[in-house]
Amino acid sequence: MSFRGTKFNQIPTANAGGFNTPKKFEEFSKKVEDLLDHPMVSKLKPYIPQIGRFLIVATFYEDSLRIISQWSDQVYYLWNYRHIPYFLVLILLFFVVVTMLGASTMIVLRKHALYASAALISVIVVQGFMYGLFVGSNFILRNFSLIGGLLIAFSDTLVQQKTRFAGLPEISSNNDFKNYVLLAGRILLVLLFFTFILTKSWLTTIVVLIGVSAIAFGYKTRFASAALITILTFYNFSSNAYWFNTSEAQRDYLKYEFFQTLSIIGGLLLVVNTGAGELSLDEKKKIY
Repeated sequence: MSFRGTKFNQIPTANAGGFNTPKKFEEFSKKVEDLLDHPMVSKLKPYIPQIGRFLIVATFYEDSLRIISQWSDQVYYLWNYRHIPYFLVLILLFFVVVTMLGASTMIVLRKHALYASAALISVIVVQGFMYGLFVGSNFILRNFSLIGGLLIAFSDTLVQQKTRFAGLPEISSNNDFKNYVLLAGRILLVLLFFTFILTKSWLTTIVVLIGVSAIAFGYKTRFASAALITILTFYNFSSNAYWFNTSEAQRDYLKYEFFQTLSIIGGLLLVVNTGAGELSLDEKKKIY
């Protein structure tokens, strides 16, 4: 994304106590998962994929509009400080803005999701070189996590296509491809949380590590995703409330943080909706 820097200062601490045995944890997680299947919640399910996909690309919409509104500043920085030729700067910025707006809209509408996801991933790479952001660990982790969200959005499209043509024989290679994409998306998505735990309390570190490990391995995936959505949402609206900040520079920075975190929440929403896929411990438990 266009340069503004990354920094996470706070994350709410969760209470990890109260589970004395694995059986109690199983019972509690089952209650949460049953709550996700409650009739009232089920009424929202048709809208969850659309909301999730929109949240995933929200940061691209915000970044493209920001580049347009600060066009002269972006050009000046890339030309004078990054020493990119002026004409090339104009071409790159135009490419980035048009690609982010067009491909994000295609993701939301579930049109040509593979090409749209690849286009947005290419934008992440191009901007990393443009603004010299690959030297920062936060940029790498945050944007790999964002790529994970895009992969999950793409796999969600494959799931919807499978459902739409449920009466037709399923092509196993396409199903295997979907499962590998979903696995890669889950693993990349949780990388964001490693930027959180570096400066947090040991209790927060333990809770977050358990949650991200569960998602990566596909164990109690819906429960873990719901828990991390709760943590991220609370954190985002309490720590990244840019609309309350009077400093333009700080407000711009917090806005970046807010929309990037929304994208990760969107990816987790799709995980709650689609599940972990066949390459997961949840599916292995069903077999054995």
